[in-house]
Amino acid sequence: MILVTGATGLVGSYLLLHLLQQGEQDVRAIYRDEKRIAKTKNVFALHQALELFEHIAWQKADILDLPALEEAFVSVTHVYHCAALVSFDPKDEKKLRKTNIEGTANIVNLCLAYEVKKLCHVSSIAAVGESLDPKIPITEETEWNPELYHSDYALSKFGAEMEVWRGTQEGLSVVIVNPGVIFGRGFESEGSGALFSKVGRGFPFYTAGTTAIVAVEDVVSAMRQLMHSPRKNERYLLVAANVSNRELLSEIADLLHKKPARFKVNRLGLSIAWRLDGFVSLVTPKKRSFTRAIAKASLSKYCYDSSKIKQTLSFTFSPYTEFLAATSKDFK
Repeated sequence: MILVTGATGLVGSYLLLHLLQQGEQDVRAIYRDEKRIAKTKNVFALHQALELFEHIAWQKADILDLPALEEAFVSVTHVYHCAALVSFDPKDEKKLRKTNIEGTANIVNLCLAYEVKKLCHVSSIAAVGESLDPKIPITEETEWNPELYHSDYALSKFGAEMEVWRGTQEGLSVVIVNPGVIFGRGFESEGSGALFSKVGRGFPFYTAGTTAIVAVEDVVSAMRQLMHSPRKNERYLLVAANVSNRELLSEIADLLHKKPARFKVNRLGLSIAWRLDGFVSLVTPKKRSFTRAIAKASLSKYCYDSSKIKQTLSFTFSPYTEFLAATSKDFK
């Protein structure tokens, strides 16, 4: 029996689709909110695979609710841990740590208790080390520097990985994937989908940084291949391309037949913007939409090297122009 956490999110939904398309049997998916299952069903509909959707064994559980989670682990042999909270709002610090670190610890502990054969943990490039020289590509071996500034989200994903590595010390076989920004259809208002929405409204600004991007189909394909391979207790960067923010926004604008971003925002402008956003969130109910962490990331020029997954699996990533074009179909 395969167990998928975070099954109503972007990665979880596409993973379920991929597993069933590849003929996997006995797939169990956990959910918290029944209304969110419609998101997953929509992904299957987009790919004309609704008949496969009926083969999913849904079970209500929360990675922070141990009794319910224990029930979900009965007869499970392989686990794909996709559940996580993504937020760059400082107000969500406690939620991030509880969900991403404590939740992952629960998954690891139950994998050990139920003698699960292998765990695939979905991490992030945010949990990978940073190179002091932007010209030197970041790999799986780049060391985490605790002296540098890290967002609460990055710290929570790093902490989650520490829980997974702890599991390996206790005998659990794991693989960790660290994807960049993931693009895929069916989640128009979430994650990378929000970027398309912003460009569609005529967003005119860009920054000098770069963004590491990847197609959700490639992420889930790599996950399954790693789970079926003899590789264990290793992490793998999943990045199809490192694209300048201006080029990325221009490509999306062209796909949506909108004017490309034309005003470059410098470090000072970003500093003013995230502070202003913070002030507005203090005096109004508005949730933070632009934070220090986002501002810092928008100027980052790090290059992520995915050579390891390419060599390990002879893996080929989809061209970014192709998966951006596919994602844009939801916005035309």
